[in-house]
Parts: sequence; C-alpha cells; structure tokens
Amino acid sequence: MRSLICVFSLIFLGSSIVFAQTAKPSKAAVKTIETTTIEREKFDPARVAADDLKNAIVKATAEDKRIILDVGGEWCGWCRLMDNFLIKNVELGKLRDDNFVWVKVNMSEENENKEFLAAYPEVKGYPHLFVLEKDGKLLYSQDTSALEDGKSYNLAKFTEFLTKWSPVKASSK
Repeated sequence: MRSLICVFSLIFLGSSIVFAQTAKPSKAAVKTIETTTIEREKFDPARVAADDLKNAIVKATAEDKRIILDVGGEWCGWCRLMDNFLIKNVELGKLRDDNFVWVKVNMSEENENKEFLAAYPEVKGYPHLFVLEKDGKLLYSQDTSALEDGKSYNLAKFTEFLTKWSPVKASSK
C-alpha cells in the first residue's frame, strides 16, 4: 500500500511538472517577445548605392514621397541607435514611412561608397542624412548630432526635421 501511494504521488508530481512547462505565456511576456524581435534594416557593404537610389527615385515618384539617404555603417553606434529610436517611436516611424523612401548608404572599410557620396556635401559625422526630392535632387544635408539629446535622439527635434522636409502632398495644396 505504501509503495502504491508513492507511485501515485510520483505520477501526480510528474504530471504537474509537464503541465507547468506547457502553460501559455502571459500577454505581457508575448508583448515583450514581439517588441524585442523587430528587425532593423542593416547597412550592407555589398549593396550598390547608385542602384538603390535609382530604385528609390522610382518608388518616391510613384508614391509622391521624398528620399532620405541615411549614411552610416554597422560599426556606428549612433546609426543603430537612430534605427531603434525610429522603431520605438511608432508615430515618428510612421511620419518617416508616410513621407520618405529611406535608403541606407553604407560607409565602412568594406565599402566607403566614395564615388556615390562624392556627389553630395562632405559628411563629417555619422549617421548623416541627405534629404532628396523625389527626382533625386539634393534639398538638404543634415548632421544628426543636431537631433541628439544626451545619449539618444530628441523626439521633438526629429519630428520637426521630418515634418519640415516632408513633401507637400497634392491633397494639402
């Protein structure tokens, strides 16, 4: 009888462990998992910046947007920080996506894109943003340090920058 009680106790204990392992995560845990798996577009030294700009011009023209060239590299902490800032600040990311075709231009030892970047003003720090009209004409060169705030970016300044350079849409005229 004693061994029968021990067997049932072991079965009960074992089944409770199995059910504990298969419990569904809470909504908070799911939300945390989802927000940490958002992928940012990376700077790719293998990309051809001139081809990317040509494609961006086609897209910007079709969608009535401007183009922003984001010059930087994976080695650049502020570049990665800016990407994450735009992901984290959903409304700012929406403002960007609604008005601009964003093109990453790699600047690294593997590919400095010297020929491509020679057509633009000198870049003194990274990341650097060039605002282009939908046809590719340079409108503005932005040193992103002006958009910083401590060890991050300033939401109000970044919003003001994107708003200022957003194209005037046909329905807004």
